[in-house]
Amino acid sequence: MADHYPLPDTTRIYHNPHCSKSRQALALLEERGVKPEVVRYLETPPGADELAGLVSAMGCQVRDIIRIKESEYKELGLDNEALSEQQLLAALSRQPGLIQRPIVVHGGRVVIGRPPEKVLELL
Repeated sequence: MADHYPLPDTTRIYHNPHCSKSRQALALLEERGVKPEVVRYLETPPGADELAGLVSAMGCQVRDIIRIKESEYKELGLDNEALSEQQLLAALSRQPGLIQRPIVVHGGRVVIGRPPEKVLELL
């Protein structure tokens, strides 16, 4: 898996404004004076390399950032254990609704803000 994609120097939140957890995480950051770059990832999906960089920085596997309870997960055959990390990354960049949210980058570290208070670990 590629892990050379550079993390931003700024604070960034991969945000879905329709998700209460994502809104709560953004509010927690803003309450602490952090003004993150907001990436509406459903409108501007991250590419496979960008996702690989995020996964690498989190020290997890691609499957750890997939919303497995969504119907598209099984419909697209993403539950197939034979799929490579690259195949999963490509699928997520095409189907960004399957990405866990929100993902927050700050200070060279990355977390999934579930629960939203998890983003406070970055500050």
